[in-house]
Formats: sequence, C-alpha cells, structure tokens
Amino acid sequence: MKNRDLSLPALLVTVLLWASAFVGIRAIADTFSPGSLTLGRLVAASIAMTVIAWPRREVLPTGKPLGMIVLYGIVWFGAYNVALNAAEQDLDAGTTALIVNIGPILIALIAGVIFKEGFPKPLLAGMAVAFAGVALIALSTQDSSVETASTIGVVLCLVAAVCYAIGTLSQKVALRDVSPVMSVWLACLVGVVVCLPFAPQLIDELRDASAGDIGWLVFLGVFPTAIGFSTWAYALKRLSAGQVASTTYLVPAVATLISWAYLGEIPTALAFIGGGLCLLGVTITRLRRRTAVIEDPAGLEQSHR
Repeated sequence: MKNRDLSLPALLVTVLLWASAFVGIRAIADTFSPGSLTLGRLVAASIAMTVIAWPRREVLPTGKPLGMIVLYGIVWFGAYNVALNAAEQDLDAGTTALIVNIGPILIALIAGVIFKEGFPKPLLAGMAVAFAGVALIALSTQDSSVETASTIGVVLCLVAAVCYAIGTLSQKVALRDVSPVMSVWLACLVGVVVCLPFAPQLIDELRDASAGDIGWLVFLGVFPTAIGFSTWAYALKRLSAGQVASTTYLVPAVATLISWAYLGEIPTALAFIGGGLCLLGVTITRLRRRTAVIEDPAGLEQSHR
C-alpha cells in the first residue's frame, strides 16, 4: 500500500477543493479585500498544516530546497492569491478562469525544457482540447451587465498565471528532497509572513464580518489551501509537472457545477459542452503515462528520484 500510486485520486481531491474556492471567494468578496482575504486564508491553512505536519518530526530543509519553498511561498501562496482575488473584482469568473489557465500551458512548455519532460503529443493535444473547453465555459458566463474588458483585471490574471507557473515549477524542484506535507506547511508560513502588511486591514474587516463570512475564510484555508495543496504536492512529486498542471483545467468545469448547486446559477448548454471538453482533454493528457506504466512500471518512479 505504501508503494501504491494514488496520484489520480489526489488530483481529483485538489480539483474539487480548488473549484470550491471560487464559490468561497465570491461569497466573501464584499467582506474581505484581496490582501486580507489572502492573509486570513493562509493563517487558517498554517494552523491546519501545523497540526498535520508537526507530528511527523521531519527534518527541516535547508539550502536549495528551502530556497525553492521560499520562492513559491512568496510567488504562489502570496502574490498569486492577491492578484487573483483582485482580478475577480473586475472580471467575471469565466474570463478569469480562461486567462489564469494559461498557467498550465506555461508550465508544460517550461518543464519540457528545464525538466526534460519533452513535448509528447498526447499532452499538447489534451491541453489544447481542455483549453478550448475552458474558453467555452468563459463564453457561457459572459454577461452584458458585467465589465469583462478591464485592462487591470486582465493584467492581474496574467500575473496570477505566471505566478502559478513559477510556483509549480519551483515546488517540483523542492519536492525532490522534501515531503509534500512539509512543502505546503512551510510555504503557508512564508505566505503569512509576506502578507503581514495586510494584518491591520484583516483585523478591521474581521470586526465587521459575520460568522458565516469567517466560516468561509476558515474553509478556504483548511480545505482548498491546506488539504488541496497537500494532495496536489503528493501528485506533483510523482508525475510530470505538465500532466499535473493540465488536470487543473477541470477546475472551471467543477466550479460551474458547484455554483449551480450552491448558488443556484444554472449552467448554459455551452458550459456543459465546455466541461465535457475539459474532461476529454485531461483524459488525453494521461494517455502517455498509462502507456509508460505498462511498458516500464519502474520508469516513472526512477525518473523522479
């Protein structure tokens, strides 16, 4: 059981939890500003990860692994979340998801060169199909009453996409020497330190927040961040960066379904088609891995030692 690869179930947990974050952020967007929301979420995540990681008594990383953790703690856990939260104030969720999902493409391209993962046809084809699905979901959520052409919003989404790519690639390097749980715990702590300037704002906003708003903030920290990033790290340690990143194309589709169930927002036919394309695209990206496992069961594990 210890050697059993649970990467796919772990990624599905990540997709579900990250998708739920879109609903949570929307639910408290009027209560917490982008910076304070990020800090509050990371504080809750840090507490949860301390409970999970501390009993392991794992040796703290040093040198390059620690440097990589600090890098993605700043860029991904800190800057990415602030930029994304700010972008969603100017853009609708569909447009935001479309632009941010440039991230997996950047990851696959850079990883193909730096990590020698190459550019397998199933990965590229699957990402193209999944990206088309995200585009359809974005088009299906357009509303003439919502400003979707905000230059600032688009720029913030592009910043978030770049942060996502840098964060994933630097975490991939750190995971060569650090366990998934430890990598997330330390990154949460780094994110908290980076976002401390937002502390006064968070304190003021907590005073006016309802119990439900605070509950959402804790939920975002414990589930999408602490648990979602831990299952993500587990899969990232075992699979290629391109394959793992491509799975997040499912997030907009799942988020649409959650919004349907929780907020009563009925998806359009175009959104359902887009969701189907996302599923198909992610399935295509995994064809290469299944073939590789059949031909060389040990090859995948050896490639990441």
